[in-house]
Amino acid sequence: MASAIGVIFANLHEEHVPELVRRRTMASIPFGGRYRVIDFILSNMVNSGITTVGLMTSNNYRSLIDHLGSGKDWDLARKDGGIILLPPFSEKHDKMYTTRLEALSSITGFLNRRKEKYVVLTDSDGVAKLDIFDIISYHEKKNADVTMVTHYGEVEKRSDFMLVNADENGRVTEMKLAPHVKPGTKEHVSINVMVINRQFLLNLVEDSVTHGFTSFESDILIKQLDSLKIYRYDFKGYYAGIDSLKAYYKHNMELLEKNIRDELFGDRDIYTKVRDSAPSKYGETAMVVNSLISDGCVIEGVVENSILFRGVKVGKGAIVKNSIVMQDNIIGANTSLDCVITDKNVVISDKKTLGGCSMLPYYIPKGTRL
Repeated sequence: MASAIGVIFANLHEEHVPELVRRRTMASIPFGGRYRVIDFILSNMVNSGITTVGLMTSNNYRSLIDHLGSGKDWDLARKDGGIILLPPFSEKHDKMYTTRLEALSSITGFLNRRKEKYVVLTDSDGVAKLDIFDIISYHEKKNADVTMVTHYGEVEKRSDFMLVNADENGRVTEMKLAPHVKPGTKEHVSINVMVINRQFLLNLVEDSVTHGFTSFESDILIKQLDSLKIYRYDFKGYYAGIDSLKAYYKHNMELLEKNIRDELFGDRDIYTKVRDSAPSKYGETAMVVNSLISDGCVIEGVVENSILFRGVKVGKGAIVKNSIVMQDNIIGANTSLDCVITDKNVVISDKKTLGGCSMLPYYIPKGTRL
């Protein structure tokens, strides 16, 4: 069991997927039919013995709190620890945080009250099945101050990614924040998960605030690279970085491949909120091919290469192909969808034809009626 607490940043990186976070946090983005992004993060922690998780969120958190409830579905409904909602402002002043460093500065009281040795910091912009206990063991073996988790793959063009180079022993020798890279270039990119000694983190934050620093990455990690013992932990499993609507669509569609489903959901459980919905119902005219269908759906049309969340209704003669249909959608009779993402509670009336492509899926906002 890991002597560690978790701290989850629920709102960072939302500028990459503005369509999906208009009414929710990054952490509560639906993924894979019946999950939210935070389900994978919490499951990774719980499966590694972490039972105290601080949740930092600044806005649009109603759906997230509704999803988490008391935390019982993750075995986190506890008298001591469990899920602790941390305020979006400092105990010393009422200014809402805008950077990771400001967020950490605002929770020093929470960190001081805990007794665990390590803190696992994680953002909510990626889906992976991480063995947190193994990362902490690596951190201890290297006697590191900070251990950053990276993934080797193609670099997506975005504003805040960090490339992490290391020597043969794993010690980080260079970090580059949003450098210019050629399309298709493969690099070790930080997935915004790190392990750090709790007391060391408190000292770092206190020192940084007194010096007027504003960025955890630029002012602490990069500028103090030579003096800090920062190590790189290479995660070699499946990682889905949600840094654009295109990436969100791509990684959901990847779940239709059995080997990826096995890697992401095999061995260790991924927990989520239990709704006890009725099983899905398939009519006489229904045809479903290579799709993920959640419980509570009623299908009377054709569903092919698609992901349907809970409670979706597909009318007679409707064709849903290569699409992501979120919870409680109604797809009318003789309607055709191809490369479409429909958010929650969307109603599409009869005889509509909507389509996009894998590079630019057609997105329909939450609660839309067409």
